[in-house]
Amino acid sequence: MTSTTPTQGAARRPTADDRLADPVFARRYRAMSARDARFDGQFITGVHSTGIYCRPSCPAVTPKADNVTFYLTAAAAHEAGLRACKRCLPDAVPGSPEWNVRDDLAARAMRLIADGTVEREGVPGLARRLGYTPRHLGRVLTAELGAGPLALARAHRAQTARLLLAGTDMPVTDVAFAAGFSSVRQFNETMAEIYHVTPGAIRASARRRPGIAHGPMVPGAAAGASLSLRLPARAPFDGGRLLAFLGARAIAGMETAVTGGDGIAPSYSRALRLPHGPAAIRLTLSGDADAPAVECEATLADMADLAPLVARVRRLLDLDADAEAIDTALAADPVLAPSVAAAPGIRVPGAVDPEEILFRALIGQQVSVAAARTALARLTDALGEPVAIGGFTRLFPTAQAIAEHGREVLRGPGKRIDAIVGAAAALADGSLAIDVGESRAELEARLIALPGIGAWTAGYVALRVLGSPDVLLTGDLALRQGAARLGLPAEARALAERGAAWSPWRSYAGMHLWESAHLAQQEARAQRPAAEATASARRTRLSPAATRKA
Repeated sequence: MTSTTPTQGAARRPTADDRLADPVFARRYRAMSARDARFDGQFITGVHSTGIYCRPSCPAVTPKADNVTFYLTAAAAHEAGLRACKRCLPDAVPGSPEWNVRDDLAARAMRLIADGTVEREGVPGLARRLGYTPRHLGRVLTAELGAGPLALARAHRAQTARLLLAGTDMPVTDVAFAAGFSSVRQFNETMAEIYHVTPGAIRASARRRPGIAHGPMVPGAAAGASLSLRLPARAPFDGGRLLAFLGARAIAGMETAVTGGDGIAPSYSRALRLPHGPAAIRLTLSGDADAPAVECEATLADMADLAPLVARVRRLLDLDADAEAIDTALAADPVLAPSVAAAPGIRVPGAVDPEEILFRALIGQQVSVAAARTALARLTDALGEPVAIGGFTRLFPTAQAIAEHGREVLRGPGKRIDAIVGAAAALADGSLAIDVGESRAELEARLIALPGIGAWTAGYVALRVLGSPDVLLTGDLALRQGAARLGLPAEARALAERGAAWSPWRSYAGMHLWESAHLAQQEARAQRPAAEATASARRTRLSPAATRKA
């Protein structure tokens, strides 16, 4: 028998020096060695000497480099034969921001998998939504993420189940089906394989952990079930401004908001449509600056919609954004630095209903927020599906309803009404689709091809629906006014050129510009009473009656 050398093509196990020579590995190893919680959820540390995988901030002893492999997904760690660490709970963290930052096939697939597409439509349905064959999709995901679509969906089901076991009092059998498992046996086997403990032990362990919320699960009559979940966010998290943004645009009958104050926490609530029926949510901020979170009180018509609900709420609130990296990049611009310091962790609002965002954009363009809210409330009251869940009375109208009856309700310029009804007809007949599995370029191109839809509307939909981080809406008047207040160019082309330096975080820069415009409006309102009082006093001094009285 002859031995071979590496130069003859034989496989050689990489040494620690080999691994650390890779800049990506070295960067992740430094983060893991420092137990840097900022990287939790962005990658997973697989420790082959112990057979477990951990979050980067796990307090365990730092493993040797030659025993470590880093993975982008928990599914890849499962495929490598590793189990989740019982000490650090690597899936009890915010998700990876990769799937919004990236717009490739793997990222689009991950967004759809989180939304429950595999459970509803299977791998063929997932592949069809993405425009590829199941075989090609499997090859790409395995190469990019270390696991195929079935394994990725299975890992997501396990994470949803662990969230329910740790955060609710739901019976274990109900947890299995709510998480998307087809049988209790499959659920038990999967949880034992991934966590090496029983579902009951996971719940008992969570009870002993400080800071874990345990919400009740209350069966309802017509409204399915209600439960409370704690959703972690990546710090820093400016949840207050985000809830205020959503609350300012709340549609009567479908949404409500509480601004907070006098010991009352700000909150945002709404009804929404999910794959198996309606639901209602109430979102409030919790946690602290180092470990922010959102309490989500949910009422669902069907518990099978729990995983899509959690995914959509996380996207609505942009909970997985790498806020520290974004703030660091934007603060490098001296003009934006004061705004970043005043509002660290600012988020881009997302969407729980992609089609709704298109109609909000079309109805709201070139009018005030208050006028848009009034028009949307009138449309929802007239055409929205009646519901009785969570105290709400309406769901946002379907595209079919707007296509058939929109002209009877909508007011304003004829071309705008034509654009709204035309978009609704395209959605209703399937010639236009808007969902998280789209690429930004393809989505914007399809939208702009419709009569009456321009670059601002297409960009706004991409920003809200896809979570695209690099959209600067220079066609937005308020955004340009905010830019001018900061000393930036107010003309669209000049602002676009100036904003190129903010890439790939231009969406977040835009939020700072909108915040600047909002502050300008507040300053104007504050100055108005003083100006009116001065004018009134001047009129009094100069009036004949005042002169005679004096």
